[in-house]
Amino acid sequence: MHVSSSTALTESVTDSAALRHAFGAFATGVTVVTTGGPVPHAMTANSFTSVSLDPPLLLVCVAKSASMHRFLGDSSFFGVSVLAAHQETEARHFANRYRETGAAQFAAVDVVPGELTDVPLIADAAVCFECDLWRAYDGGDHTIFLGKVLSMRQRPGSDGLLVYRGRFASLEQAAA
Repeated sequence: MHVSSSTALTESVTDSAALRHAFGAFATGVTVVTTGGPVPHAMTANSFTSVSLDPPLLLVCVAKSASMHRFLGDSSFFGVSVLAAHQETEARHFANRYRETGAAQFAAVDVVPGELTDVPLIADAAVCFECDLWRAYDGGDHTIFLGKVLSMRQRPGSDGLLVYRGRFASLEQAAA
């Protein structure tokens, strides 16, 4: 097996913009992570994945500089709404750093309270999870939050919204 060395690769890992672009080559789903309580909060995230079936665990990674980092750290519960292909508007809304805060940020979006935790979940999402904050781990400039899944709600026949190279797409668009 021949292994070639690449100085471009070595140099680019120290360049945040180049690294972000490289990570963007991996298509991911788009979620909205939410916390409830007296001051609910939400953010769009694509660093989400399943971790374990027994116990049922998922993870989200949140930048330490993000407002959501504090809200998740202070919460016992959080929600993850996997956005449906038609929900780009919702994704952009919760990615906007200049939106209103607290309950007012949910005024422009249809949400439903979680059955077990009352965390706001995005209505019409492909899948919604309610989670108990199980563990948190250092991940460099991010924290890896593990959630124990308490409930899930699936919308049959709903494809998820994707992001690839910084652009939103549906499965149909990605396959074309």
